[in-house]
Amino acid sequence: MRNALLVVTSGLVLLAAGACRRQPEPVDARGALPQVGPGELRSPEAFGVIADRADRSRALFLEASRVLLHPRCANCHPDGDTPYHGTDWQPHNPPVVRGPEDRGVVGMECTSCHQDRNLELARVPGAPNWHLAPRSMAWVGKSPRAICEQLKDPKRNGGKTLAQIVEHNAHDELVGWGWTPGADRQPAPGNQKLFGAIVAAWADTGAECPSEEARP
Repeated sequence: MRNALLVVTSGLVLLAAGACRRQPEPVDARGALPQVGPGELRSPEAFGVIADRADRSRALFLEASRVLLHPRCANCHPDGDTPYHGTDWQPHNPPVVRGPEDRGVVGMECTSCHQDRNLELARVPGAPNWHLAPRSMAWVGKSPRAICEQLKDPKRNGGKTLAQIVEHNAHDELVGWGWTPGADRQPAPGNQKLFGAIVAAWADTGAECPSEEARP
């Protein structure tokens, strides 16, 4: 009996020693962020709870990617020559293609149907300068990290600087359509002003890209 107790006691001591040497589990810094609904965005100030600047930047981009990957935005950043519509990646109907300048082909240009505003009775969406994003900026099927790298690459983003990327997202009217899509279409989360502030905060904290596995 005494020997059995010694064995048990020795085992407990070894377990305790192992527990002392065990490394702590990694903590997702975003776990400290406030919860928001699917149609909302966190404010840039909410990310102040993430002390590490690079981690904060990565978390901010993941928040921005909730907009970038939403169908209201990603539908016009297709992975091929045909845009999508709806929230379930339906190919554009009637069938259209991007054409040589991302604005359709002769006789079937984007602006043949899409005006500078929503046509409510016809249920045709519209905004100024309606067109597809270039193929170099395809987002459908991409991870937040891949999109982050695209946005920062002047060879793919149309030669834009970070400041111009911030300006584009914060004030471009075609981007803004994502929050005023008309009819019964689901808008992107938050609003353009808040989204622009998130992108600006991401740029100000170093424009870091999240890991390939990270998802919003």
